[in-house]
Amino acid sequence: MSEAFALDPERGPSRPETTHAVTRGAARLLAALSWAPLAEVSLPNGRRADLMALGPRGEVAIVEVKSSLEDFRTDRKWTEYGEFCERFYFAVAPDFPRGVLPDGPGLIVADGFGGAVIQESPERPLAPARRKALTLMFARLAAWRASAPGI
Repeated sequence: MSEAFALDPERGPSRPETTHAVTRGAARLLAALSWAPLAEVSLPNGRRADLMALGPRGEVAIVEVKSSLEDFRTDRKWTEYGEFCERFYFAVAPDFPRGVLPDGPGLIVADGFGGAVIQESPERPLAPARRKALTLMFARLAAWRASAPGI
């Protein structure tokens, strides 16, 4: 862990530290489940998904990371992700108050080392043309990031 993410034992992790840890753990979980995750993916509607992943059969998932109760209560952009994925999950830290999350989406609990699917997301098939467009967008972004790291 870099010094930028060193924990202060008196205050616990900051919101950015929690976001980083949950995002990393959720991405590791997805990879372990044979999904290919990418962080910070811009969607056609101008929103940005915290994680987007392609599954083994080409299915599309979006994971919305919530670092705190305040983050969940003030950020509602996740309601606009449904038309761009077949599965939708919240990813939260182990100490997040899960009772405030809505019924319906899947739930991943994660830390900086990995995670677990606590509630599976229902699958809502995308139209074939939409899935193809999202898959091409995803592939181009992944290739661009691989060929031009740090940009």
